[in-house]
Amino acid sequence: MKKKNCWEYFNCGREIGGANTNELGVCPASVKFENTGVNHGSKAGRSCWTVEGTLCNKSIQGEIEEKLLGCINCSFFKMVNEEESREFILLNEELVKKDNS
Repeated sequence: MKKKNCWEYFNCGREIGGANTNELGVCPASVKFENTGVNHGSKAGRSCWTVEGTLCNKSIQGEIEEKLLGCINCSFFKMVNEEESREFILLNEELVKKDNS
């Protein structure tokens, strides 16, 4: 069974070509190609908590440090964590190292 990306789970319409991109813009999680494969997702679709500018609770989220506490209570985050079990990736270490270089 194909695992859902965040834009499929929430049906937000902010993915590339989505119904709400004219009004709300394209979600950065749907274009973050370097996260492809993390938690078996497409782009950052299963690691959206690591991406600034996603739409959560009807508002655009800020920096990772600010949003992560809210994300751990998110039903999608919990589902991905459960589906991935011991293979769950909270933060992609390679990308964190690259961002801090």
